[in-house]
Amino acid sequence: MTEGRSLSIIELGEIRDEPPSAPSVRRPRAAARPLHGAAVLLLSLVVLAAAAPWAQRTVSVVPASRTATAYLAAESVFVVDPPIPDGDRYLSAYAQPAPAGAAVRRRWQAPLARTGDYLDVRIERGLVLATAVSAPNRVFQTTAFDAVTGRQRWQHPGSLQPTADGGLLLTDGREDGSGAVSGVAPDTGRVLWSVPIPPAANPTYHHDPAGQVDRFVLLQPTGEVQVHDAGSGHLLLSIDTLPGDRSAYQRVQVVNELLLLVPPGSTRLVSFALADPAPLWTAEVTLVSHVLDCGGLLCAVPQTGGLQVLDPATGAVRWSEPGQDVLADVRSGRLLMAVPGRGYAVRDAATGQVRTELGGWSLMPVLDADDPLVGVRRGDDGRMVVAELDLVAGRARIVDVLPGIAGSCQASLPVLLCQRLDGTTALWRLMR
Repeated sequence: MTEGRSLSIIELGEIRDEPPSAPSVRRPRAAARPLHGAAVLLLSLVVLAAAAPWAQRTVSVVPASRTATAYLAAESVFVVDPPIPDGDRYLSAYAQPAPAGAAVRRRWQAPLARTGDYLDVRIERGLVLATAVSAPNRVFQTTAFDAVTGRQRWQHPGSLQPTADGGLLLTDGREDGSGAVSGVAPDTGRVLWSVPIPPAANPTYHHDPAGQVDRFVLLQPTGEVQVHDAGSGHLLLSIDTLPGDRSAYQRVQVVNELLLLVPPGSTRLVSFALADPAPLWTAEVTLVSHVLDCGGLLCAVPQTGGLQVLDPATGAVRWSEPGQDVLADVRSGRLLMAVPGRGYAVRDAATGQVRTELGGWSLMPVLDADDPLVGVRRGDDGRMVVAELDLVAGRARIVDVLPGIAGSCQASLPVLLCQRLDGTTALWRLMR
């Protein structure tokens, strides 16, 4: 197997002509005080960043066709060829170059099925897991490859995620009710146990502090909520939530140690402890779409937009924001809110107070949940302005200004993976 051709370039960049920041935005009505000082500070930061030249940035071309899809992973880049009816198709693994700017080196190449759309490629348990979906029945399928050699190890219908006991949890939910949640041995792909998924139901997962699944929840059509151990599939807890009406539709979600139920009518939110079948509290929250952890509080997002922030111990509303603002991210007790037509604002999760306004950015997908938030926007000269959005400091720190970027970017600072205007895919390592 020959190694792919690659190209490594050293770019010496300056951002003295960094395009002007986005127009200032009006602060939301909930702001407690003017933000003139924050705006001056942000402008000063942009000017200072524009005056400081970058010592060096390296950019390496990833060998990929214009229609291929690239995925950023830890120390790697994976390229999936597009579907080819009458030709070979491959998954290629490349090593990220060293900071000194070495070329992108192909580690291995493995054949793929000619059909199917791949949605994700990532590394788990020493395996490369490639998840695809096939039309028209939208059946998911995950193929496991050896991360070192690229040899296909096994394949299962469904999608996989790591469990707290070192295994993998396979979820294969189908419209005909034949799906299941199963435990899979990573080394062999052997199915260790299975729990059927009720028709039209979606499993909900509880993650440990390391972000791995230790429990999953199934809502039965009868109204019974079942909590299972993700390592063994054993039933840990059963809660009867519909003693009077077995046919009513409801939804369930897990946030931290709470099991949250949206009963029929979507006018309330009922809380249970994951280890106790007795309800803790009921809150009047209309048309709940979903609930998130917000720095130790609960952010209930209505279907109509806005936000209600609840005390997880009592269900009491701490503060609320009506309207069309969208919660985009949560970091260290700060909420990043997208205000339609006005850019992003940072709020304090505990009080709702607006801390600062960051202006207009598009969030770039990041590799890990703990990676810094990265925003991009197109400058007047067509170059792409890249910034780290620091919610705690309340600032957008300019990282670089890159020419020739088309989009489809992923980030794990200081590394960026993007498609360029000429159709090539490239990997940037930013250094200051």
